[in-house]
Amino acid sequence: MYKVCSFFGHREISVMEELKRKLKDIIENLITKENFGIFFFGGFGEFDDLCHEVVTELKNKYSFVKRIYVCEDYKFVDRPHKRPKWLTKEDYEEFIYLDMKYTGFYQRIYFRNLEMIEQSDFIIFYVNNTENSGAYKAMQYAKRKKKTFINVAQ
Repeated sequence: MYKVCSFFGHREISVMEELKRKLKDIIENLITKENFGIFFFGGFGEFDDLCHEVVTELKNKYSFVKRIYVCEDYKFVDRPHKRPKWLTKEDYEEFIYLDMKYTGFYQRIYFRNLEMIEQSDFIIFYVNNTENSGAYKAMQYAKRKKKTFINVAQ
């Protein structure tokens, strides 16, 4: 069974070749030395897009790698026509929904993120100290849960 890695970061980042190389080194090390093969995505923002790009490139080299989109709404799993147009079956091997409690759109994403952290063996963050951001809150939750993670923004 492969281990799970998730990604959380700000919607807007400074995408630099140095950051992309750093992510590629970290993720390839997880794949080749730590038995990671499952990568969870929430799909919002430039950092997620960059991580998806890196994992997709590595998937060409390591065919067992799975890119899994964790839906914030159960209807996206078995009703593809309900998904946003940018969520395509070509970009992900699987769409899943992790059962959670929520009361509205913002809470749905927040609680989905917490469930992703719960299911992850390692988390890669891109977080500046922006206390009101979802990525920051997710990292604080990972700290409280004593999850293994790295913040590549520092």
